[in-house]
Amino acid sequence: MDNLTHSLVGAVLGQAGLKKKTGLAMPALIIGANLPDVDAACFFWLEGVEHLGFRRGITHGPPAWVLLPLILAGLLWGYDRWQTKRGKRPEGRLPVDFKWLYLLSFIGCLSHPLFDWFNVYGIRFLEPFSSQWFYGDTLFIIDVWLWALLGFTTWFSLRREKRGGNWKRPAWIGIAVMVAYIGMNWAISHRPWELTLYDGPGAERISNPVPFYFWEREVILVGRNWPGMASEARQLPYKYTERRPMVDPDLLCEFPSLEEARQADSQLDAFLFWSRAPFATRARDGSVVLYDARFYDPRARDRFSIALPDLECVELVPE
Repeated sequence: MDNLTHSLVGAVLGQAGLKKKTGLAMPALIIGANLPDVDAACFFWLEGVEHLGFRRGITHGPPAWVLLPLILAGLLWGYDRWQTKRGKRPEGRLPVDFKWLYLLSFIGCLSHPLFDWFNVYGIRFLEPFSSQWFYGDTLFIIDVWLWALLGFTTWFSLRREKRGGNWKRPAWIGIAVMVAYIGMNWAISHRPWELTLYDGPGAERISNPVPFYFWEREVILVGRNWPGMASEARQLPYKYTERRPMVDPDLLCEFPSLEEARQADSQLDAFLFWSRAPFATRARDGSVVLYDARFYDPRARDRFSIALPDLECVELVPE
């Protein structure tokens, strides 16, 4: 999910009562909820689409769940001591307990991979022990309804706290509504779909949430003949509600064999490692461009596509 959502999750957890466990509890929860995204620094040293094969991996796996909160708790604890020595420590701050700082940093950090799992981008929960991708297919990566719910909950809880009321109750109600909302979206995404286009051997359905209209899904049908690749582009991508191809069929190419090419091309290897529903299209010069049906947007080719200028597009012949 986006970082605003992660931050609001940490804030709501704090307003549910966790912020009273120790001084600097709210920074531990909010920063901890964003901490696994330190892997975004890869944009400084990776080129092209190589970031696709790096993000949501090592900093989102079990070792990071332990080490990142430890680093954060240590920094916050040191910051509190530094302020104390300078005489700048706020008088209203609770005593800082390192054990609670670590636990709250851990809770915030653990919420991050959970919420990242909810969308179709995927996450490698078990990295570095396994590079398997896991997908929740439940929420769009930027969910404005979740923003509104968590934002209002945080604001109302803080307002009630300022007035001396029961400020924990609104936060707990907000958390309960959030859980119900996510559960409803999971049920929508995983309800049985009528397959009118393709349901052959190895078929997979990706229920792709769409922006704003949380009750709608873009159902992508994928056929594969070996892990990580789409065997035939004509089997994807289709938009179920309109029953039409998302891509002009005249632009589709036969999916090329890339087993050898990916060994010599780190960007191609990263794209294929990340891609869940790859398909090939024809560029203006007749070469091949690979996209992933989950994020198909010709205008965003630098982020979610890769050009293969040395390969000629072989027209896809319908059966």
